[in-house]
This record gives sequence, C-alpha cells and structure tokens, in this order.
Amino acid sequence: MLPRHLRTVGGRCFTPSCNPRPLCMSGNFPWWSGPPRPWSSFFPAPTWHLQDNSRPHHYAAPHRPPLPGGPIFPWFPPPASWLHLSHFNMDAKGEEPFRKRKKEMGEGEEQQYKRKSWTKRPYPPASDLRVPPIHGTPEVVVPASPPTESRAAPAQRRWEDFSRHYPERSSKDKFDFTVMSYNILSQDLLEDNSGLYSHCRRPYLFWNYRLPNILRELQDMNADILCLQEVQEDHYEEQIKPRLEALGYACEYKSRTGTKPDGCAICFKSDKFKLKLVKPVEYFRRNIALLDRDNIGLVLMLQPETKQKDAPMICVANTHLLYNPRRGDIKLTQLAILLAEITRVAQVQDSRFYPIVLCGDFNSVPGSPLHRFIKEGTLHYEGMTIGKVSGQEKYTRGQRILSIPIWPQTLGINQQCVYEAPAKNQKQPGQSSAEETVMKTDGQDTESDKRVASSLRHHFSLSSVYSHYFPDSGMPEVTTCHSRCAVTVDYIFYSASDSNVFRQPGSDAPCDGLQLLGRLSLLTEQDLWSVNGLPNEINSSDHLSLLAKFRLNL
Repeated sequence: MLPRHLRTVGGRCFTPSCNPRPLCMSGNFPWWSGPPRPWSSFFPAPTWHLQDNSRPHHYAAPHRPPLPGGPIFPWFPPPASWLHLSHFNMDAKGEEPFRKRKKEMGEGEEQQYKRKSWTKRPYPPASDLRVPPIHGTPEVVVPASPPTESRAAPAQRRWEDFSRHYPERSSKDKFDFTVMSYNILSQDLLEDNSGLYSHCRRPYLFWNYRLPNILRELQDMNADILCLQEVQEDHYEEQIKPRLEALGYACEYKSRTGTKPDGCAICFKSDKFKLKLVKPVEYFRRNIALLDRDNIGLVLMLQPETKQKDAPMICVANTHLLYNPRRGDIKLTQLAILLAEITRVAQVQDSRFYPIVLCGDFNSVPGSPLHRFIKEGTLHYEGMTIGKVSGQEKYTRGQRILSIPIWPQTLGINQQCVYEAPAKNQKQPGQSSAEETVMKTDGQDTESDKRVASSLRHHFSLSSVYSHYFPDSGMPEVTTCHSRCAVTVDYIFYSASDSNVFRQPGSDAPCDGLQLLGRLSLLTEQDLWSVNGLPNEINSSDHLSLLAKFRLNL
C-alpha cells in the first residue's frame, strides 16, 4: 500500500477500496510498472478512489508495460523526488514524551538533554517540492505561493463595536488599547499530528507558506498587545521576533520545560507600554506526580505610556494548558498556579488588583467546569470526574473522581489559588473563617468542612470577551477547526469595570476593571468548512485569532 504520507499528491488523495493485498502483490505499489503476477488473477482487480474537491471518481488500475528484462521482484526504489515530497513524521507523538526518563534526571542533566533532544528540521522551500508523475504526465513543481487570482475568498469576520454603550471621555482621562490572542500552530506539532490535517492541501502546511500568512495577519491586526501560543523557539528567534520588533513591538518569550520546542510569547507596542515586570510560569514540579507536564504560562506587568505618571499598570497573562481531555485534575492545578502567580504580581497594597487580561488556549469548552470557574470565581468539584472538567469528553462514565483536595499541600497553594504564607495557619487574603478552621482542624470529617475543602475560589472578577454563541441564530462560535473537531478552546478574559455592560453578574471582587469597546467576530463551524476548515489557503493556523479593544479609565 502506498505509504500514508505519499497518498496525497497534488491535492488528490489515493486510497484503495479493497483490503490490503500481500506485500508481494503488485497492486500495493502504484509505482510498479510491471505486469500483474500470475497469481493476481485470484484477487479482484484493485479499484482506486480519486478524490478531488470532495468529488469521488472511480477508475481501474491501468496495465503498465513491463520493465526491460522482466523483473523478478515486484518492487524497486521510488524516484528521489518522491522521497523529497514530505518531511512529515506520520506517527503521532504523545502529549509529553520521555516522561519517566525525565523524572530521574538531575537539573543539569535535564537541561543538557533538552538541548540535545531536538534540532531544527530541514524545511525545504516550497519551490523545491515536486510531486511524482502520474500515468506518464510530466513532473509538477508546486509553487511557493499560488497565483493571487486563484486565492479563495476568506470567511468574512466583522468588527463589533460596543463604544456606543459608554459615555465619551477626553483623551487624557482614558487609555484605549487592543489585545490579540492567537495559537499560531507550531510546525513541529503540525508534523507530529498530521492526521488532524488530512483535509488540507499539502503545500499549505509547509512553514515557508504559513509564515508569510501569519506575519501578514499579525501586521494587519496591528494589536497593541499580542499573546501567542505554540510559538516554535527557532522560528521565534530567527523569524517572528525580528519581524515584530521591526513593527515596533517588544517581545517576551517562555519556552516549554520539556522536549517540545514551542512556548508562549507576549509582544507589546513599545511606544504605548512600559515593561515593569516579567514573570515566566512553569507548571512542572519534579516531586509532584500530578505536575509532570511541560505546559507553561507567561505574566507581564505593563504600564501605559500616558501623560499621567501614576497610570495604573495592566497585568497581561498568556498560557497554553494541557490538551489531554481526561486529565482535568492537571488542568485545574495548572490554572491554580497561574492564578496564584497573577495574585502575587497584580495585587495592590490595599488588597485590590490591577486590571487583568488573561489570554490563551485553555483546552476547555464554554460552559465546562474549568471555564465557569474562571468566570464565576468558584467551583465545587466534589464527585466530579476528571474527564468532565474541560468538557471535551462526551462520555465520562467510569473515570476517576477528582480527589479532595486536587493537588497536594506540598505545592504551597491553597484552595483560593493563593500561595500559602510561610507561617502555618496564617489567614490568606480573601480567606473566610470557615476555610481557616478547616486548616486548623486538619480536615475533620464534617459535612460543612468537606464542602469547603472541595471548593476552589479565586479573587478576580473576570469576564469573557466572547459570548460563545451567535445571538441571532444560536449557533456556537468556533475558535479551532481541524479534521477531528470544531470547538471553542481559546479565550480572552479580562477584569470588567463596574460600568462594563458585559460584566459577569454577581462579580464583586476588588479589582479595577476595563471596558470592552469592541471585538472581532468569530465564525461558525459551517463558515469554516466552507473554506475547507483550518488551516487553509488564507488562514495558516488551525485556530482563529481573537481580537478585542479595551478602555482603561485613568
């Protein structure tokens, strides 16, 4: 059978409709030009399906003239141009490779292993990609960029303006800025999980085609703050960062702690913000089995460049939580670490918090317990299965129940997502007397104490930029769309001011907030499949970019 990574040729997909024949049968080698073997008459003639633009056609495998001298074995090496067609590794990798080996490494040995564990892959220029000839047709060279006139029309996204809901203010009393969150799809992850992109034309998946599209989108959006996920380290250092710096951005980056060479970046316009603090956040903990994953976060404190010297700072956080749908316990713990770091850097002396903008790929769907916890500030998880946390799993029966508490005490973070004070039994900010009693009694088995112990809280008043459903049709909004699913997993959360019309009901946390002035609309699954899903000719990631405009009242 034709190797999986060679089945797609020039946008066409060849798949045999009959059961695989023995390796000695010539039907398993489309490049074989010899006559059928005598025993091939015992098998039905193979029928191939030619799929072009989702229109199936059928034709019988043609009889080809024999090789000179009559071959003995029905196979010979394919031409070199076939082997140069793709550098994709078709074996999907696990979420976190070499985990057991990593646990046994020392810190210095781990860093040395990380440097040796990956090298830059040789991505060939698209002009060098050649597809093999089919039935005597000449060899075809795939162009680096298809002609402009042949580019498909992109799915239309509109700007939704909410500024009319707020009174006009003078320029000296306000500070308006835009924030963009975008998972740009690491090339290494694309290649390691290429089965998710079987619907795409192969030339559109190569980095030298994707990079110009991504950079063009970042430039066209012209956001004041960029929060990017799945940013490959070598691409960031050599291509993305230099281009963004040329556009006036200052860039901060945090790579994952394991072997996969991608991470998160936060870039901001240097003429609009002054960097006050950078806080990389690593979720990996060597001595805690629950936190053996390499996901990370990044937190920046930015001060607006205004005429007022005492302008309040803005806390901008970016993260990419674990994907695994069945490990909600890990996702909640990673989120708790991020919230604890935000509390540490964004808290004002009077127990209030600077405005917060939280962006990222949370690998959780709207309405899921994790999503509700971010928006509502509380989560009671007693009896909840670990697969239900993110809402990605449809069937969670038979799965393990979340333990109480979810993470061990050695993490140093309490149920209010705040770092514990060094002194024992010291009351934390926002901690109720009942919660303090639970700590002192060391978890006595009472019903009220158990309910408090199985509840998570945080101290921020966060709202989502998007409503996740279109009000006119009720159709769900989608932020990612590939061969397996089309859902929302990307978000921009923010501290909503009292005057914000989109403020989360019931929020009374002590936060200075922002007003949502506008957002770039999302699309439905039907809209995305009308342009062949993601990635496609125009959009070079499997995620849509999110864009919002905020106002900070000075």
